[in-house]
Amino acid sequence: MLFASRSSFADWYLVPTGSMLPTIVEGDRIFVDKMAYRLEVPFTDIEIMQTGHPKRGDIVVFNSEKAGNRLVKRLIGEPGDRVAMLDNKLIINGKEILYEDSNNTLHKIEYLGNVSHIVQFTPVAEAGDNFAEVIVPHGHYLVLGDNRNNSADSRYYGFVPAIEIQGKVTKVLLSLDPKNYYLPRKQRFNKPLI
Repeated sequence: MLFASRSSFADWYLVPTGSMLPTIVEGDRIFVDKMAYRLEVPFTDIEIMQTGHPKRGDIVVFNSEKAGNRLVKRLIGEPGDRVAMLDNKLIINGKEILYEDSNNTLHKIEYLGNVSHIVQFTPVAEAGDNFAEVIVPHGHYLVLGDNRNNSADSRYYGFVPAIEIQGKVTKVLLSLDPKNYYLPRKQRFNKPLI
């Protein structure tokens, strides 16, 4: 029954990459609410009932068929949204998203409706910091990493089908630093992300 609970209601995952920096760091073990959007038959992707809809600003875990991997990203565009990016600034449904400076020159505070979070803009050769307006199709979502210039996301793999979304990330359970002998980062234990 423990495995069924973990599979159907909640789960945790190790984050191996920095695509969601600074929100989620390498070595974080994140808690995923698998009932946030739907209830499934244990150990399957068979939906019993829908419990909610992913919303702009949510951090979601999904099994990407195109990437061939499980990914964690920030949900930016909902079905029907028009989304563009110009010089690393998002434009959603014709309105530029608000950004504020932070004390770190590589970070900005991004406001997605009621959700504010820090995004990181590390200089890289091919940043993917511009894309023409796209319309998110029905039954799909547009996702981006918070580490905007260093994330394989919808700019590379396209829109995410709703069926691939496994759940909503709500907090960091614990964190071990892979660059420092896997010592615990106690300040990140049980850290809320919403």
